Amino acid sequence: MKAASSQVGFDELIHAPVRLRICASLAPLQWAEFAQLRDALEVADSVLSKHLKQLSEAGYVEVERFSKGGRSYVRVALSRNGRKAYVGHVASLRAMTDETT
Repeated sequence: MKAASSQVGFDELIHAPVRLRICASLAPLQWAEFAQLRDALEVADSVLSKHLKQLSEAGYVEVERFSKGGRSYVRVALSRNGRKAYVGHVASLRAMTDETT
């Protein structure tokens, strides 16, 4: 998948509804566990995995696997570039809506 433009603003990769919700969910957090994110978004594991892979390939999220108490976990965070792209995308959407009002 082609990485999104380095220019801050409207971002087609982030704009897809599930990816936008992922970014919005991660924005106020340092990390979120995969299962918590999946449950909050009410999507299947495969749907979340697909969208996280696209965001990860663009450098927008960091995915970390770890073990705790003999169980495997996955946690996800917005990267610095992902946070910048998300904030720019939201600002672009706000600017668009301000133009129409």
